Amino acid sequence: MVETQGYGCEEHKVTTDDGYILSLQRIPKGISGKAATNPPVLLQHGLLMDGITWLLNPTDESLAFILADDGYDVWIANTRGTKYSQGHTSLSPQDPAYWEWSWDELVDFDLPATFKYVHDQTGQKLHYVGHSLGTLIAFAAISENKLLDMLRSAALLSPIAYLGQIKSPLAISASQNFIAEGLYWLGIHEFDPRGEAVVKLLEKICQDPGNNCSDLMNSFTGPNCCVNSSRTDIFLEHEPQATATKNMVHIAQMTRKGTIEKFDYGNDEENSKHYGQPNPPQYIMSNIPNNIPLFLGYGGADYLSDVNDVKILLDKLQNHNPDKLVLQYREDYAHADFVFGTNAKEIVYNPIMAFFKLN
Repeated sequence: MVETQGYGCEEHKVTTDDGYILSLQRIPKGISGKAATNPPVLLQHGLLMDGITWLLNPTDESLAFILADDGYDVWIANTRGTKYSQGHTSLSPQDPAYWEWSWDELVDFDLPATFKYVHDQTGQKLHYVGHSLGTLIAFAAISENKLLDMLRSAALLSPIAYLGQIKSPLAISASQNFIAEGLYWLGIHEFDPRGEAVVKLLEKICQDPGNNCSDLMNSFTGPNCCVNSSRTDIFLEHEPQATATKNMVHIAQMTRKGTIEKFDYGNDEENSKHYGQPNPPQYIMSNIPNNIPLFLGYGGADYLSDVNDVKILLDKLQNHNPDKLVLQYREDYAHADFVFGTNAKEIVYNPIMAFFKLN
């Protein structure tokens, strides 16, 4: 995806403390061939996606290429379980134990390992860009004082901390019917959107007259204003990617409870075994340090990062240093517009690069 566009690409491997081997791609210079003069930027994709998120549009519309051409040292993360990060020191993706994780583990292991690797390789603090789940794990990690000594600033697109008010009929239907839990109890630990079990479930959800499955992307993410439909075929060649069923269960718990907390094992005894307390610990958003430069971009048409949920988050960040918090609201943007919008460069990416230059 990178080299075919005339850019250089390096492949890096990062091993997490719990044994997952992640692949990171680096675009060390822009199309001109001039070495990066700006700090490293780590790009972290969302749920059921991988690093190709940042490369799917033409080079003048894809954030990874735009940053590289603007002199940034670009690093593209791929979460455990995605096609490029299926390695492990002792397990294979065929082992149910390989899939025994939720986004808590991304907070505890993937993000810190990736940050540390880029920081060690470059000797510099990082800018971070997350989309969707990539924002959730950043909020959670920063609220627990992780990453802070390696982070310059964070640009968080379609920010997710609270999910109690999502508008996606498909996601609501799946969480209210405990679909992910059902798969998990059936012993299906890998949630593969292209796999037989998930496809059958989708067919079932789509029989509900309230769910429009003719356009799955918009049914899940909202009516995206600015995604070029001619790119759909390229998108479908690469995405969606697998994740852990346990991760989907964790997200469903968030939509039902409206809280941001660690995985709930469902009973006092199991929770006590894992956490030393009967309820899962909360991630406290107001613990995010007030002086961390944050850029939050959210959209009025987003079904997953709902405006009302974003307001709850902003309420928790109300003491944030106003000079360090940039908010960008775009009425017509839905979830995918932030990464696939044909006009995202003007609307989102140019302001992000201006924000990076200040920090």
